[in-house]
Amino acid sequence: MQTDSAASSDEGASPEVLALAKVVARLRAEVADLESLGSITAVLERAKGVLMAREGLSADAAYEALVERAGHRGETLMEECWITLGGIRSRPSRPPGPSRPSGSSGPSGSSRPSHSTAAVPKKPAPVTTGRGAAPDGGRSVFDSDRYLTAGHGDKDARALLADLAVSLADARTTGDAAEVLHEALRRPVAVDGVMIYSLGGAGRLKLIGHSGIDGVLAAQWQDIPPLAGVAALEAITSGEPRWLEDPAQDTVKYQLIGPPERWPTRAWLPVPGEEGVTSAIGFFRKLRTPFGDGERALLQQAVRLCGGSLRVFECLTASPTDPEVAAVQKIFDTVSGAAILLAPVRAPHGEVEDFRIEAAAPDSVDVAGRRGKELVGRRVLETYPTVAGTPLWQGYLDALEIGDTYDGEPFPYREVIAGVPETSVFSVRAARLGGRLIVSWVRHDTAAREIRRLTTMQRLGNLGWADWNLATDTIDWSDQVYAIFDRAPGLGPLRLEELPQQLVPEDLPKLAGAVQRLLGEGTPIDRTFRIHTAAGVRHLRIVAEAEADAYGAPVEVHGFFQDLTPQRDTELALQEVERAVLVQRGVLQAERAIAARLQHALLPIPEQSIELVGLCVDIAYVPSDTGVNVGGDWYSAIELPDKSALFVVGDVAGHGLDAVGAMAQLRFTAKGMIITGSALPDAMRRLNTLLLHTAADQTATTATMIMARYRPAERRLAWVRAGHLPPLLIRGGEAHFLPLPEGNLLGASFDSVYVEETLQLEPGDHLLLYTDGLIEVPGETVDRGLARLADAAARAMGGGFTEPLAQLLASLHPAGRDDVCVLDINLPSDAE
Repeated sequence: MQTDSAASSDEGASPEVLALAKVVARLRAEVADLESLGSITAVLERAKGVLMAREGLSADAAYEALVERAGHRGETLMEECWITLGGIRSRPSRPPGPSRPSGSSGPSGSSRPSHSTAAVPKKPAPVTTGRGAAPDGGRSVFDSDRYLTAGHGDKDARALLADLAVSLADARTTGDAAEVLHEALRRPVAVDGVMIYSLGGAGRLKLIGHSGIDGVLAAQWQDIPPLAGVAALEAITSGEPRWLEDPAQDTVKYQLIGPPERWPTRAWLPVPGEEGVTSAIGFFRKLRTPFGDGERALLQQAVRLCGGSLRVFECLTASPTDPEVAAVQKIFDTVSGAAILLAPVRAPHGEVEDFRIEAAAPDSVDVAGRRGKELVGRRVLETYPTVAGTPLWQGYLDALEIGDTYDGEPFPYREVIAGVPETSVFSVRAARLGGRLIVSWVRHDTAAREIRRLTTMQRLGNLGWADWNLATDTIDWSDQVYAIFDRAPGLGPLRLEELPQQLVPEDLPKLAGAVQRLLGEGTPIDRTFRIHTAAGVRHLRIVAEAEADAYGAPVEVHGFFQDLTPQRDTELALQEVERAVLVQRGVLQAERAIAARLQHALLPIPEQSIELVGLCVDIAYVPSDTGVNVGGDWYSAIELPDKSALFVVGDVAGHGLDAVGAMAQLRFTAKGMIITGSALPDAMRRLNTLLLHTAADQTATTATMIMARYRPAERRLAWVRAGHLPPLLIRGGEAHFLPLPEGNLLGASFDSVYVEETLQLEPGDHLLLYTDGLIEVPGETVDRGLARLADAAARAMGGGFTEPLAQLLASLHPAGRDDVCVLDINLPSDAE
C-alpha cells in the first residue's frame, strides 16, 4: 500500500482525508491480493475436480496425485494443474462444446502460462454434457440411471462431472456455485432450483447461495433458526442425505421451503468438508416422480465436487485464531457492559493506520445496532470513518504508544443507517494491553431513547401513566393522560377531589368506592368509567396499585389511564350488527321452516321403490344443509290415464319461498297438460310461456327441466329437455349420456324450440334423471362432474347392489352443497 506517497502528495490534507485515503489504498491492495489468490486457487481446484470426476478420486487423493505427478515430471504444482486442464479440453473423444473465455481455458499441450495471467470469469459458464440439448419438456440426453450401472467409465458421466468441476472452480461466490449446479443438473436430473445453506453460530442456517428460487422466497428463508423439522439442518447434523419425495408426508415431517405442490420432489445433501459437514445443498424439482438411483448418485457426485469450491470461499473469509485474543474473548464473555479488543493495523513504515476489532463483549452495541461478535473483524476507520482526526482517535494512538489510559469526554457520534441519520452520545475509555487496546464505553442516550419509546408506546396504546404521592399530596401525569382527559397541560393534573366533576354520575359510586379502598387499604384497582369532555363522553380504564410504607400504610399510588372509547364504539357497533344478524337469521329460519313444510307437502318422497307400468322407480331427494333456504328441485313420477308413465325432473333457479312456489306451479301445470293430452314439446313450450308471463309481474324466474313419457307396450321412452343435464343410461355395465336435443331453459326466451327424442329401453337398463346438485363441486368443471357420475353409476347399477341408488349417492357424497333430486328408472331384467 502506498500510504506514504499519499501523505506526501498533499501535506495540507486534513487527518480525516489522509485516514480515508489510507483505507482506500489498503482495500485496493487487498482486492488485488484476493484476485491473485482466487486465480491460483481456482486453477488448483479445477484440476482436482477433473481428476475426481475422471478417476473417481477423493479431493485429498486428487491433490496428492497432482503433487506426485508434478514431482515425476519435474514440474511445479501449478504447471501440472495446467497440463491436467489442457488434457481434458483437448480430448478427441468429446464433441466441441460451447466456447469459454480464453483467459480461463488454460493451455493445452506443453504451454505453461503463469497463473498471474489467468483471468477468472465473473460469471460461471453454463455446464453442458457436450452433446445436443434435450428437447423442451423431455429428459436429458444424459441417462443418469445408466451412469450408476456403468460406473465412472461412462463417457457422459465423466464429461458432465468434469465440466462441472471446471465451472465450479471458475465460480467466484457461493451464488455462482449455485448457478453452476442449476445449469449443470437442469436436464440430467430435471433440477429446477438450488439452495446452499451454511451452518452458523448457535446452530442457525444461513442461505449463502441460490438459483432458480425467486428473491422473495429466498429472503424469507435467508436465516433459519435451529428448529426441528428442517431437512437441511438434519442433513448437516447427520451427514446423510434427505430425500423428500412424498409431499403429503413431507409436509407433516418437515418445514418445507415454498408450497409442496411447487416442488413435489426435493433433496438435501450434506457437503463433505475437511472438518466435518458444515453446509448442505438443496435440489428442487417440479417432477413428481422420486429420484432414481442414478439421479441420486449423480447428485451426490456433484455435491462432492462442491466441497473444494466452498472451502475456498471459507478460506478467503476466515481469520486466524490467536491464543491471546481467544483468552480475552473468554473474559469478555463473562462480563457485562460494552468492551472490545483493538489490534493496531500498521503501514509498511510502522505507523498505525487503523485498528481492527479482534474480540467483543456480548453487551457491546454500536450506534448501528451491531452487537457482540458482529463487531469482530471490523476496522475502526472503515466502520466509523468520521472518527479519523478526532480526539478519540488521538486518544487511541496515545494509549497504544505512550501507555496512558484515555478517558474521553462525552461526544456525539452520527451515522446514517439505511438512509436515516442516527446520533448517539458516548464516553470512551481506552487502556493498553500488551500490543493491543482494551476499549470500553458508555452510551448516554439510552435513557432518552427509552423515554422516546415509552412515549410512542403510550400514544399508540392510547394510555398514559400517573403517579400520586399521598405524603406530599402531589400528582404527576404523562403527556398522554392530558390528551385522554382533553385537558390543557398548563392546567396541571386533576386532583382526586376534582375527578367526580367530570365523571358520568352513574359511574361515580363504584369508582369512588374502589378509590377509597385503594387509598385506605392498598387494594389494587382495575375499573372502567366514563367522563364528559368537549368531544363527548369517553370510556376510560384506570389500573393502579399502592406502595406502602414500613407500617403498611399506602404512601404512593402508581397506575395508568387508558382511553377505551374507540374499542367501546366498535363493540357497540358489533352488537348492533349482531342483533340485526340475529333478527335476519330468525326471519330466514322461519321462512325455511315454512318453505320446507310446503315443499314436503307438495313433494312427498316415497320410502321405497315404486312399481309403475312395469318399471321399478327409485327416488332420492337430498336437501342442502349449507344454508337456511330450501331449493326448487322437484320430480314427478305418475301413471297416466292411457297406462303410460310420466317422469319429470326439474330445478328452479334460486331458493326460498319464491323457488318453492315456482316449483309447485311448474310441477302441477306440467302434470295437468300431459294428462289432458298435450304432446311433450307443446307442454314444454307452454311452460316456458307461463314463466315468461309470470316474470312480467314478479321477479324473473328460470328453470331447467326434463320431461319423459314411457309407453310399456313398445318399451319406448319419449323425452324433451329445457336446458337440463343429459339423462344417463346404464346398459350392460356401461354408462353413457344420451345425446342432447334442442331445448333452451324455461323462462329465457319466447323463441325457444323444444325437440322430442326417443329411447328404446331394454331389460336391465337403468335411466337416471337428476339435478345439478348431484355432480357440481366448487372449482370443478361440469364435464369432470359428469365423468365422475358415469363412473360411479356404472359401478353402482352394474354391481349387484340391492339398493343401487343409495350406493350411488354414498359414493358421490353430494350432501351439503346443493339440493339433489334423482330418479332411477329401471326396466327389470325379467321384464316380458
